[in-house]
Amino acid sequence: MRKVNIHDATTNLSRLVDEAAQGEAFIIAKAGRPLVKVVPLDSGEHPVRRRIGFLAGQIKAPDDIKTPFQDEIAAMFYGDE
Repeated sequence: MRKVNIHDATTNLSRLVDEAAQGEAFIIAKAGRPLVKVVPLDSGEHPVRRRIGFLAGQIKAPDDIKTPFQDEIAAMFYGDE
């Protein structure tokens, strides 16, 4: 695998990214020490699918979900009645 120093990588980043996207992975090194490996993303990878309703029956919403803390807020404005 080809090793590119960090200065050359910053200078030629666009070209290197294009080459990596075509399958030509490379390593970026600083002072000869490898830092990162640049590889193309796998286009066949499936995105994470979110399932609707996967927590059905496990969570219970409060009855006052549309007006939470209504009594507490009223007490703050109007005092305890």
